[in-house]
Amino acid sequence: MWQRMPRPDDWSTTMTTGNADYRDAGLAFPDDFLFGSATAAYQIEGAVREDGRGPSIWDTFSHTPGKVWNDDNGDRACDHYHRLESDLDLMVELGLEAYRFSIAWPRIQPTGRGPANELGLAFYDRLVDGLIARGIRPIATLYHWDLPQALEDEGGWANRATAEAFADYARIVGERLGDRIAVWTTLNEPWCSAYLGYGSGAHAPGLTDGAAALAAVHHLNLAHGLAVAALREVVTNDPGYSITLNLHVIRRSGPTGAEAARRIDGLANRVFLGPLLEGEYPADVIADTAGITDWSFVKPGDTELIRQPIDLLGVNYYSTVTVEMWDGVSPRVRADGHKDMGGTPWPGSEHVEFVLQPGPYTSMGWNIDPSGLEDLLVALHEAYPSLPLMVTENGAAFDDVVTEEADGPAVHDLDRVDYLRRHFTAAHRAMARGVDLRGYQVWSLLDNFEWGYGYSKRFGIVRVDYDTFERLPKDSARWYSELIRTRAIPV
Repeated sequence: MWQRMPRPDDWSTTMTTGNADYRDAGLAFPDDFLFGSATAAYQIEGAVREDGRGPSIWDTFSHTPGKVWNDDNGDRACDHYHRLESDLDLMVELGLEAYRFSIAWPRIQPTGRGPANELGLAFYDRLVDGLIARGIRPIATLYHWDLPQALEDEGGWANRATAEAFADYARIVGERLGDRIAVWTTLNEPWCSAYLGYGSGAHAPGLTDGAAALAAVHHLNLAHGLAVAALREVVTNDPGYSITLNLHVIRRSGPTGAEAARRIDGLANRVFLGPLLEGEYPADVIADTAGITDWSFVKPGDTELIRQPIDLLGVNYYSTVTVEMWDGVSPRVRADGHKDMGGTPWPGSEHVEFVLQPGPYTSMGWNIDPSGLEDLLVALHEAYPSLPLMVTENGAAFDDVVTEEADGPAVHDLDRVDYLRRHFTAAHRAMARGVDLRGYQVWSLLDNFEWGYGYSKRFGIVRVDYDTFERLPKDSARWYSELIRTRAIPV
C-alpha cells in the first residue's frame, strides 16, 4: 500500500524549465488560483484575558521563565483583536483574495468544554463577515496550537478525551460560521503539536515524553476525523474540508542516508498521511517505536474514523532536512531546524543525525531550497493524484531594517522578495508538471509572536511596531500585491 508514496530519496527535481536558481519572472497563474496570506490566533490577537477567553497552553508556557526567548509572551501580540477593521482594510490594500486565520479554542470554550462563549464567537463573526464584505475568502483553521489549559491539565493531546472535546468544539464553531467559511482546516501542523509539544519540549506544553508524543500523534489524527464528521453535520454551505501538514522534504547523506530517511519520513510524514489518506499506520513506524509505546491507544475503528474524505490537503513548506545514521562516537549533529530544549522530536530515532545543509539561510537558520517545494508537491500529486493541494504556509524570517526616507519609513526586504519569487516559481513548475495546486497563502501577513522565539523573528510581509502596533507594508508586500494584480511573477 505505502509503496505508492515516493521515498525521500526519490524527491528530486526531474524537470527544469527556466532559471536553475528558480529566479524566474513572468510566469502566469490561472485566474482561479487563490492568492492569500496566513496568520494564527495566539500569534497576533492579544487580548488574552478579555471577553471571556480562557488560558491556553501557550499562555502558560510563555509565562514560564526560560521557555521563550526574552521571556516574551502573546499577551498583546499584534493587538489584532482590537485592530480587526484596520487589518481587514490592510488586506484589501494588498489585494488578498483569501485569508487563512485560526480560531482560538479558549476564546470559544474557555476550558475546552461546555457552552460557547458568545463574545468569542462574536469576534469571529465580525472577522468572517468583514472578509466576505471585502471580497476575501475565509479559510478557517480550527486548531493552531492554543489548546485550552484545562484540557492539558487532564492530559492534553496524550489523552483521548481531548480529541472528543475537539469534535464538540468543531461542531459549535461550525454551527455559528458554517454558512460562510470557504475552507475548513481542522489542524495546523499536528507534527509540531505532538512532537515539539510533548517530545522535544520546544513548544507548549513543553513535555519531553516520547510515549506521550506518539499518543498525541494518534489523538490529533483522531481529532481531525471526528471534527470533519462533526462539521459535515452542521455546515450549511458547500465548503472544502482539509488538514494542513508540515511534511518534511528529506535528503539523504552517505551510505546510511536511506535508512535514516526511512525513519524520519515515517515519523514526520507517513504517520499522518497513512491514517488520514490510507486508513492505517505504517508498520515500520510502529516497529521503530515499539520500545517506547505499544500503540494500544489506537482503538478498533479509529483509523476508519480518521480517514474522512477531504477536499484539499494543506502543505506548509519552509526548508529541507538532510539525514544519516549517527555513528554513536562523534558528536551528534542535530540540525533539524528546531530549538533544543532537552528532549527529542524523533522518538525511536534518536540515532539519526541531521547534518548541516548548504546555505543561504533565513534568520531562523533554515536553509533556502525552493526545489524542495517543487519536489514535495510533485511527490504528493504522484501519490494521491485526485487530491487537490494548497500551499497554506510559505515564507521567511529575515532581520529587517527600517529606513527613514523622504516619503516616510520603509522596509526594503529584498531577501524576502527573492525568497518568495523563488518559491512561487517552484509552485508554478509543480503545476506545469501536472500538480493540482489551488492556491498559495504566504506566511505571514504580519510580524508576530514566533512561538519559542518570541518577537525576535519577523516573518511578516507587513512590519509591526510592537510598541505602537503601527503596520508598515514591506517591499515584499508590494511585490506580492503586484503578483496578485497581474497574476504573474513580477519582473
